[in-house]
Amino acid sequence: MSNLEEAILAAIKTIKDPELPINIYDLGLIRKLDINEGVVHISMTLTTPNCPVADMMPTQVFEAVSMVDGVTNVTVEMCWEPAWSVADLSKRGKATLELMDIDINHMLAKHNDGTTGLTINKQQNG
Repeated sequence: MSNLEEAILAAIKTIKDPELPINIYDLGLIRKLDINEGVVHISMTLTTPNCPVADMMPTQVFEAVSMVDGVTNVTVEMCWEPAWSVADLSKRGKATLELMDIDINHMLAKHNDGTTGLTINKQQNG
């Protein structure tokens, strides 16, 4: 990893999710990072398209990366496919949520088997 890439990742990691104490890199929101002679292209997603910071977060990424020495141009693009899931969390992101007593392994198991973990008991009248 180049010094420029390390500096860009460090800048991205300063941006935290507003609802979780996890930076957006460890949350798995950065889908792609291309760097070519100071020109940076970032593809990112959000945990949901209805995220209340959908307008703000890409701007924060743009501003943070633009401040890195050696960066001459930044483009931040939103992408929605594939949809974000708990499987996108980094090891550090998973560990942070586990420290909050959130059962990541259960969430991952439900994600991997295609279920939500929600059970609805429908009773018939009769």
